[in-house]
Amino acid sequence: MTGKIKSITNPKLNLDILSPEEIQRTHTATLDVIETVGVRFPSKQALDIWEDNGAQVDRDTSVVKVPGKVIEDALKLAPPKYDLAARKADQDLPLDGNHVFLGTDGCGVEVLDIHTGKRRTSTWQDVADIARVGDALEEIAFHWVAVSAQDLPPKTRGLHELRAIWENSTKHAQTESIYNAWEAQAAIEMATAIAGGREALRKRPVLSIMQCTAPPLGQDGGSVDAALIGAAAGLPVGFMTMAACLTTGPATLAGNLVVGNAEVISATALIELAYPGAPVFYAAAQTASDLRTGAYTGGGPEDFLFGAAQNKLSDFYNIPLSMGSFATGAKEPNWQAGVENSLSTFMASVVMSDMLLGAGLLHGSRIWSYAQMLMDCEIFSIIQKVMQGIVVDDETLALDVIRSVGPGGNFLSQKHTLKHMREIFIPQFMDRRPYNVWEEKKDDGRDWALEKARKILSTHQPEPLDPAVSKELKKIIASVEVN
Repeated sequence: MTGKIKSITNPKLNLDILSPEEIQRTHTATLDVIETVGVRFPSKQALDIWEDNGAQVDRDTSVVKVPGKVIEDALKLAPPKYDLAARKADQDLPLDGNHVFLGTDGCGVEVLDIHTGKRRTSTWQDVADIARVGDALEEIAFHWVAVSAQDLPPKTRGLHELRAIWENSTKHAQTESIYNAWEAQAAIEMATAIAGGREALRKRPVLSIMQCTAPPLGQDGGSVDAALIGAAAGLPVGFMTMAACLTTGPATLAGNLVVGNAEVISATALIELAYPGAPVFYAAAQTASDLRTGAYTGGGPEDFLFGAAQNKLSDFYNIPLSMGSFATGAKEPNWQAGVENSLSTFMASVVMSDMLLGAGLLHGSRIWSYAQMLMDCEIFSIIQKVMQGIVVDDETLALDVIRSVGPGGNFLSQKHTLKHMREIFIPQFMDRRPYNVWEEKKDDGRDWALEKARKILSTHQPEPLDPAVSKELKKIIASVEVN
């Protein structure tokens, strides 16, 4: 990775939210649940795989009960490290436990219009525009389908959304919008066209697939089938639990961890049993329901704790993690969004989650905001700076320059200052102006972020796809629409 992509790497800060004993107890409890309670897999292919590997399968309920040793042995087959490929090789992302990469989130259904500020239904053009802005931002390392192209038919919507990303960015695409086997097959054909062939795709997967589980203790059949097809083609696949305390999970955080963990590792084990050595990732965005409304909280303190704990679980299983972060419950870019997004992202970063999701979405991942996207990128940059810690060596202790300046002097004119001054973080969207300047304009970071996004949309031209490849993508989608 040599392209202009920002990541958190070689951190000096760390956080052990769970002790080794607590991680082991959580794992043991998870295996107990999988073996005695079971997980629902409403997929014939999945049930066949489980049956062939010694699981107790109930064909009527689709619930499988799997011996703990089968789960553990399967998870050991997963590769601990691999790369997510991009259209440009210098933007490939090493998932090696020493990088934290930021991506957009999905899948919103509304947009705060970049020109009018009004809330409206999202379209295909929004998917394309968001990808183009993300292509220009060094903080954004990969793309999710940020919003749904609701002006297109549901049957092929996810495929059109992938085309929008690939036509407007050279960065890696990770889709959460592929829901069944035939859709996955078409997405693989599109990724094959991007990569330059099936073997090229297997070596450099320009697409990864993330599927949501169906809590509590369930999977979606179409999503499982899609993940199996993706894994067969060599695409990295992951399963995300969003089990919520009080509703789809126990009220206690540890109990909810067990439910979510059972969903994720059972699905991950299935992939490894079917395709040993397949690249997989753990994915999570657990939360708590609000007792007043029953709604998804999106940014509560429980989310922050889950974000740190689930990284420790993925480390225990030695597989990369895609962590739901940001995703504030705020309805507009405001104080609440800043607090929730800063804390959730810090907690997920300090434990070195490989992939962070959520930049740009409001109202619990429902509403897209360009201003929020750029301010979230600044939050990530601030956390990156904090994670670097303080370097203490002969150069940074600066004894020579301290002696040279002495009491009452000024360090501004020193060569040492010139050498190191760019290490001091300069924010784009924090207001540090004199009060009288602010009072005259009454603008703030939201205005500046929105203006920057508008400028990117009007000036940034991503590296175009080969016209023949773009034509092939449209041909694949058209074939699905006809058949």
